[in-house]
Amino acid sequence: MTMGTDPAATAVAVVEMACKGRFAEIERLFAPPLRTLVDAELLQTAWTAETGKRGPVSAIGEPVSEPAQAGLVRVSVPVTCERAGLTVVVAVDHDGMLNDLRLAAATAPWTPPPYADPATFDEHDVTVGDGPLAVTGTMSLPHGPGPRAGVVLLSGGGPFDRDATSGANKPLKDLAWGLAGRGVAVLRFDKVTHTHSGQVANTAGFTMTDEYVPHAVAAVHLLRQQPGVDPARVFVLGHSMGGKVAPRVAAAEPSVAGLVIMAGDTQPMHQAAVRVVRYLAALDPGPAVEAVVETITQQAATVAGPDLSPSTPTEALLFGWPAAYWLDLRGYDPVATATALDKPMFILQGGRDYQVTVADDLSGWEAGLAHRPDVTIRVYADDNHLFFPGAGPSTPAEYEPPQHVDPAVVADIAEWLTPERGKTA
Repeated sequence: MTMGTDPAATAVAVVEMACKGRFAEIERLFAPPLRTLVDAELLQTAWTAETGKRGPVSAIGEPVSEPAQAGLVRVSVPVTCERAGLTVVVAVDHDGMLNDLRLAAATAPWTPPPYADPATFDEHDVTVGDGPLAVTGTMSLPHGPGPRAGVVLLSGGGPFDRDATSGANKPLKDLAWGLAGRGVAVLRFDKVTHTHSGQVANTAGFTMTDEYVPHAVAAVHLLRQQPGVDPARVFVLGHSMGGKVAPRVAAAEPSVAGLVIMAGDTQPMHQAAVRVVRYLAALDPGPAVEAVVETITQQAATVAGPDLSPSTPTEALLFGWPAAYWLDLRGYDPVATATALDKPMFILQGGRDYQVTVADDLSGWEAGLAHRPDVTIRVYADDNHLFFPGAGPSTPAEYEPPQHVDPAVVADIAEWLTPERGKTA
């Protein structure tokens, strides 16, 4: 049975098969690592137990996709039952096979952060870009005549939606609502890899530049045209890989007024992948984890090696990204690109971030830009990669509970973006 390579469609099909009792068909979608842990009988037992507690399934909700480690896409499918909800979570590889399958309690719905006041702005959907790869976005426009600053939001690596939805959390929506309530016009949009994953997967030579720059430039143009927005004060804010690529967006679009870079990585990503997987392995040691470390290390060496070419097989490379993507990424120096820009920048870093770190990544921005008076660099000691405040060493588990972007981060960005900062500097 072939499900294709759309992870969301695969996840929904798995839920539909479970509802119909077709557990043997689900088992045939198991990748070898999962097959050693679970079989059709065990899955049927777990499904029967969960639906027994919650009642018969009455509806299957919209799937939510997010990137996971080692090139997997994690998809959460909300399932409505008679008495309580259930979430089916699967991790799908680039061949459409299941590497993980879990039945979890229903994810809590997103709620606005305390610092957001939706009564102070309006939102409407817009189309970003044109042609077959156009995507949908959300424009958040504060009440009042303006003129006001505007900012385009770019999410991190992976097929994120406009809110950077990750389980119960929506960090880009936090930012958009927090900034719009402080008088900044905001445009955020679904990534092309989220909306057109199939087309992108079949596009030869697709790169990080292709993933971000055309839509980011189109979004800047669209935001500059909005009533009340000062076209000379439209900025780009990028998080993680979005922050890494933000200087390239500004280089491609001269009208960009400046950059906000949140947890933007400067360490080569193939090196960072090995560092991060070793950090995670130390949190949960064991033979299976060590095998993942070995695989990631081998794939990173292939990415870094002199023989990497457009014909290098994708399965030999990190995250399931093709060779063209890695060649573009490997050849891009975000700090050098930023240094060549005559634009103000605000660079933010979480002190507890293990994915993009003060030592390995912020140090790059500091080395290239700290001497410039138009560049502000700030570390938020308690924040992790998503700028969620916390304590102690950061772990993947801390991202799961519903939470919001640090209010100090939102306030500082708003202050930096608004015209008042120039008057009080």
